Amino acid sequence: QAQLVESGGGLVQAVGSLRLSCTASGRTFSAYAMGWFRQAPGKEREFVANVGWTGSNTYYADSVKGRFTISRDNAKNTVYLQMNNLKPEDTAVYYCAADRYVVSFKKGPLEVWGQGTLVTVSS
Repeated sequence: QAQLVESGGGLVQAVGSLRLSCTASGRTFSAYAMGWFRQAPGKEREFVANVGWTGSNTYYADSVKGRFTISRDNAKNTVYLQMNNLKPEDTAVYYCAADRYVVSFKKGPLEVWGQGTLVTVSS
């Protein structure tokens, strides 16, 4: 059974950094687009970033562009989200997702989801 497991969340002060990891198992995800969404308390889940299966094509929400970097290591079946210059409004549960088609990150639904990892940014 395909599974995504996120790690790396935690509490950080504003302007600090965190790196989230998402490791896939149960399937080879090297041919899948992978990415991150987040859901803040009382808000809808929103797109953060995704990366194509080669790792060369990346897309970001405007709110994180220039601060977050997504990357992947297909040998480790892992995708990363490096988050720099964090702001209190980045506080959310961050979810990893995977799909065979990158367009699904815009139109949905996505094939596989992780369980989420909480990021809390204090001011």
